[in-house]
Amino acid sequence: MINYPKLLFLDEPTLGLDVQTRTVVWKYIKMLKNEYHMTLFLTTHYLEEADSLCERIAIIDHGKIIKIGSPEELKESIGGDIIVVTLKETEPNISSDIAQIELVKDVQKNDNNYRIKVQLGEEASPQITDLIRSKGLHVTKISLTKPTLDEAYLEFTGRSLREEEADRMQMFKQRVTVMRARS
Repeated sequence: MINYPKLLFLDEPTLGLDVQTRTVVWKYIKMLKNEYHMTLFLTTHYLEEADSLCERIAIIDHGKIIKIGSPEELKESIGGDIIVVTLKETEPNISSDIAQIELVKDVQKNDNNYRIKVQLGEEASPQITDLIRSKGLHVTKISLTKPTLDEAYLEFTGRSLREEEADRMQMFKQRVTVMRARS
């Protein structure tokens, strides 16, 4: 980096760093990008790092590129905001009524919780609460979350990081069994 190259590859530059040092490295990377117009290729497992630093992101799974886009495009492409509504009552099931609201894309009910995928969560949530109240039901909790890169990763790869780790542990156990059998 002494001669400020036009292209710089960084492989997990903040792996194992504490929060303060990671923040300093992030600021330095942004400075290289902005002041020296450097093109940076960054590999990271910290998706908040990718969201903060990158203009384009490639989600790679098992060595294959699954999806490429800006952080905003990747987050938007998973289908919208998530509204979780908890009702005092478990019955009746009003999923089909909620699904009729124009901005609603998907509704899943679990006990007295409704997980609702919507476009424009700020506009959809009042419509949803009005519908619930019109049915004589009572909202005890409501939350609205915007998509994150973590959710985009899970959506595009079709599995969680825990599942991948469990696969590794299973493979490790199998190797130990084979080694013991050979002894």
